[in-house]
Amino acid sequence: MSASLVTVAYIGAIILFILSLGGLSHPETSRRGNLYGIAGMAIAVLATVSGPQVSSQGYAWIIGAMVIGASIGLYAARTVKMTQMPELVALMHSLVGLAAALVGFATYIDPAASASYQGAEKVIHDVEIYVGILIGLVTFSGSVIAFGKLSGKIGGKPLLLPARHWLNLAGLLIVIWFGAKFIQADSVGAGMTPLIVMSVIALLFGIHMVMAIGGADMPVVVSMLNSYSGWAAAATGFMLSNDLLIVTGALVGSSGAILSYIMCKAMNRHFVSVIAGGFGTGGGAPAAAGGAAQPAGEVIPVSAAETAELLRDAKNVIIVPGYGMAVAQAQHTVQEITRHLRDKGVNVRFGIHPVAGRMPGHMNVLLAEAKVPYDIVLEMDELNEDFPDTDVAMVIGANDIVNPAAQEDPASPIAGMPVLEVWKAKTSIVMKRSMASGYAGVDNPLFYKENNRMLFGDAKKMLDEVLVALKA
Repeated sequence: MSASLVTVAYIGAIILFILSLGGLSHPETSRRGNLYGIAGMAIAVLATVSGPQVSSQGYAWIIGAMVIGASIGLYAARTVKMTQMPELVALMHSLVGLAAALVGFATYIDPAASASYQGAEKVIHDVEIYVGILIGLVTFSGSVIAFGKLSGKIGGKPLLLPARHWLNLAGLLIVIWFGAKFIQADSVGAGMTPLIVMSVIALLFGIHMVMAIGGADMPVVVSMLNSYSGWAAAATGFMLSNDLLIVTGALVGSSGAILSYIMCKAMNRHFVSVIAGGFGTGGGAPAAAGGAAQPAGEVIPVSAAETAELLRDAKNVIIVPGYGMAVAQAQHTVQEITRHLRDKGVNVRFGIHPVAGRMPGHMNVLLAEAKVPYDIVLEMDELNEDFPDTDVAMVIGANDIVNPAAQEDPASPIAGMPVLEVWKAKTSIVMKRSMASGYAGVDNPLFYKENNRMLFGDAKKMLDEVLVALKA
């Protein structure tokens, strides 16, 4: 394939990638968006492999690598549970960062690549390599830690080292100093020392950065690492002089940055404060007193049969899913309850908070898997005004996103955070295993309100009992 034909194919792939992002912006068009992305990637890979830069002697290696990679991807797609999607996404981000770093090292030690740049062009090329490896390794190590936190292998509590910000600043200064040494190096051997030192610091920085971020901020971390992986891909494009990688990386990086901003806004948090860490515990432990007002009142438990009776008598129901629904894998039972109620004429809708779950769109993915109709799955802003006219608001395994302390207690750590106002419904039902605080480590006054009922137990088991009672 000629260079001009490769360029035309790249333009087509870029258009498909843009259409893919547009399709993924809404659940109803997400399937089409995925198909656009698959088609664009297929065109990009075929055009690159068939292009003039790849010799025929390398086809065997390329085909072998593609078969191995495709096999691993197919195996993961078939075996990974929907509840494991957040950690899978984090793991994918780590691979993008690692690929960018390896390409950077390979490009730097390649004699042909080094000989093709002289003077100012060589300086720019070396900067591209240095920055690309830096971003790639920060993304790699940070994503590995995020995978550990999301999968439960590493605790969600933030690790706050003494003078951690000064440590980060010192690391940055060292990276800049060795960057100057790298650019001034007159040989590959002389440049490897500063490159390796920077690589070690980049790996440590990625680990330190994500370890310092609390569990409550993990959805922001996932979208942030998504942005980092995009910029790592763009840096790889600069290193390889590949326009498609540059544009695609920029698309992923910018969309990830925008998503991170949206997530931070949904939590009333500044992006810098998320990176600084310190918010959120491992979850499941009672919240410390702190200075925030402690909830007052009595908890009123409810049975599955009583829950079914409340739902049967309701005309308007809003269901708020959370991570507890994902852990219990209760989305299919939720769908059956929804279908049964709608068949009886009940107006059932779902309220989705931007940070519900452990990654952006986590609840939307689970509900789509259970084939819940897209038109009844609504964002927080679309539903909050309807809670006063709602008969039953049912919260399934969510905590911080329905916490009235965000509006009622200025001393609360989540004060000012936009939340779903389920306590304004005639009756709210919260499904939880226990009275433990949520992932942010903040107690919830909702549990003690007069119009609230607590349905304790595993979400799947309790919902199955509710479904049986409804059908009876």
